[in-house]
Amino acid sequence: MTDKPWAGRFTQPTDKFVEEFTASIGFDRRLYYYDIQGSIAHARMLARQEIITGQEADRIVAGLEEILTEIEEGTFEFSVSLEDIHMNVEARLMERIGPVGGKLHTARSRNDQVALDIRLYLRDEVKTVLEYLDKVQEALLAQAEENLTVIMPGYTHLQTAQPILFPHHMLAYYEMLRRDAGRMSDLLRRINIMPLGAGALAGTTFPIDREYVAELLGFEGVTRNSLDSVSDRDFAIEFGAAAALIMMHLSRLSEELILWSSADFDFIELSDAFCTGSSIMPQKKNPDVPELVRGKTGRVYGNLMNLLTLMKSLPLAYNKDMQEDKEPLFDTIDTVKGSLKIYAPMIREMRVKAQNMRTAAARGFSTATDVADYCVRKGIPFRQAHEIVGKTVRYCIEEGRDIPELTLEEFRRFSEAIEEDIYDFVTLEASVNARRATGGTAREAVKREIARAREERKG
Repeated sequence: MTDKPWAGRFTQPTDKFVEEFTASIGFDRRLYYYDIQGSIAHARMLARQEIITGQEADRIVAGLEEILTEIEEGTFEFSVSLEDIHMNVEARLMERIGPVGGKLHTARSRNDQVALDIRLYLRDEVKTVLEYLDKVQEALLAQAEENLTVIMPGYTHLQTAQPILFPHHMLAYYEMLRRDAGRMSDLLRRINIMPLGAGALAGTTFPIDREYVAELLGFEGVTRNSLDSVSDRDFAIEFGAAAALIMMHLSRLSEELILWSSADFDFIELSDAFCTGSSIMPQKKNPDVPELVRGKTGRVYGNLMNLLTLMKSLPLAYNKDMQEDKEPLFDTIDTVKGSLKIYAPMIREMRVKAQNMRTAAARGFSTATDVADYCVRKGIPFRQAHEIVGKTVRYCIEEGRDIPELTLEEFRRFSEAIEEDIYDFVTLEASVNARRATGGTAREAVKREIARAREERKG
């Protein structure tokens, strides 16, 4: 069948370039499985409601299943002249089973059909994203467990601030991805509502059973307004926003992995499997994977803005503009899945250089705040303690020494309240383990959070 489904209204054939320009089959063919599953459910409902006969429904379903096999075996020929995946499948169905195939489109429109396909497709893709997120979380948690005593410098403004445990740093990203997973799980509830039955925009005059189709396809309910059903894409935009947050978190971690693997930091070594060399400099080992993930974040942000801009001025209901929703959505799905898929083994195989981290943590007066807290415990107001420690640090800079290296006599030059027990507070271990409150970097606090994460994951 080469005639357009709407050819009766027109006296001239569609311009060849217009066909190519307006066709979506080049990218929406990936919806084939969902289009066919939706059509099978629709056919069964039509028969159940006696809109078509049971025999007709059986022929339609058998024909659709054969088409599915053709597509998956690579023998199906897609046609640009048929515009989209819906018409390609319908045309082939009529070739296989004759005019009865045309009855499949009773009580539906391509408008509600594509809305159904996207929801079915995105529902499965979100579940896959959640699986990949879980694998990255597991890798972060495993690194935390295996490096429980490793101390590293914590930074603000990329300047050494206070010593922290390396596992505490890993758990920070674990928490970010836990929230990402929560957003994706919550989004599933809004995706999993069935729009089929809205027709072109106003519903249908046929006595359909939308709830039965929803049950067949595993939806939790049906949409409540036909106009909204065919013109809504906010669930896709919400996915784009949640995906952008995932990429932002991966990009931040990527930046740190890039810095940490440099010769200047030398905190970690990434597996050779996730790095490349230089064509001219034989000594180079480049962290290409985290660099590329960092770069791909921008395209996901761009896809989100694409979708928002696409929808911002559209009147109800469906408009051809909405054909442009698929490419940014598909690209975001592919990018996020790829980034997460490659990240889990990269983190898992990362080697931590504990001694280098510790050496760096000992530099930069990272225990200065502990001296200030010590002074406060001796009854000195914090602002005065802050000034005392500031002068102490300036003295250390002038002398080329660090705080734990000072003698008691030197400490007392800045405050007579300082006593011998100061050395119980200025070591790296003392600094780290003093922060025992929930969410702190003390070893016992970190162990509690690891145990909490493990318990949550069992559920």
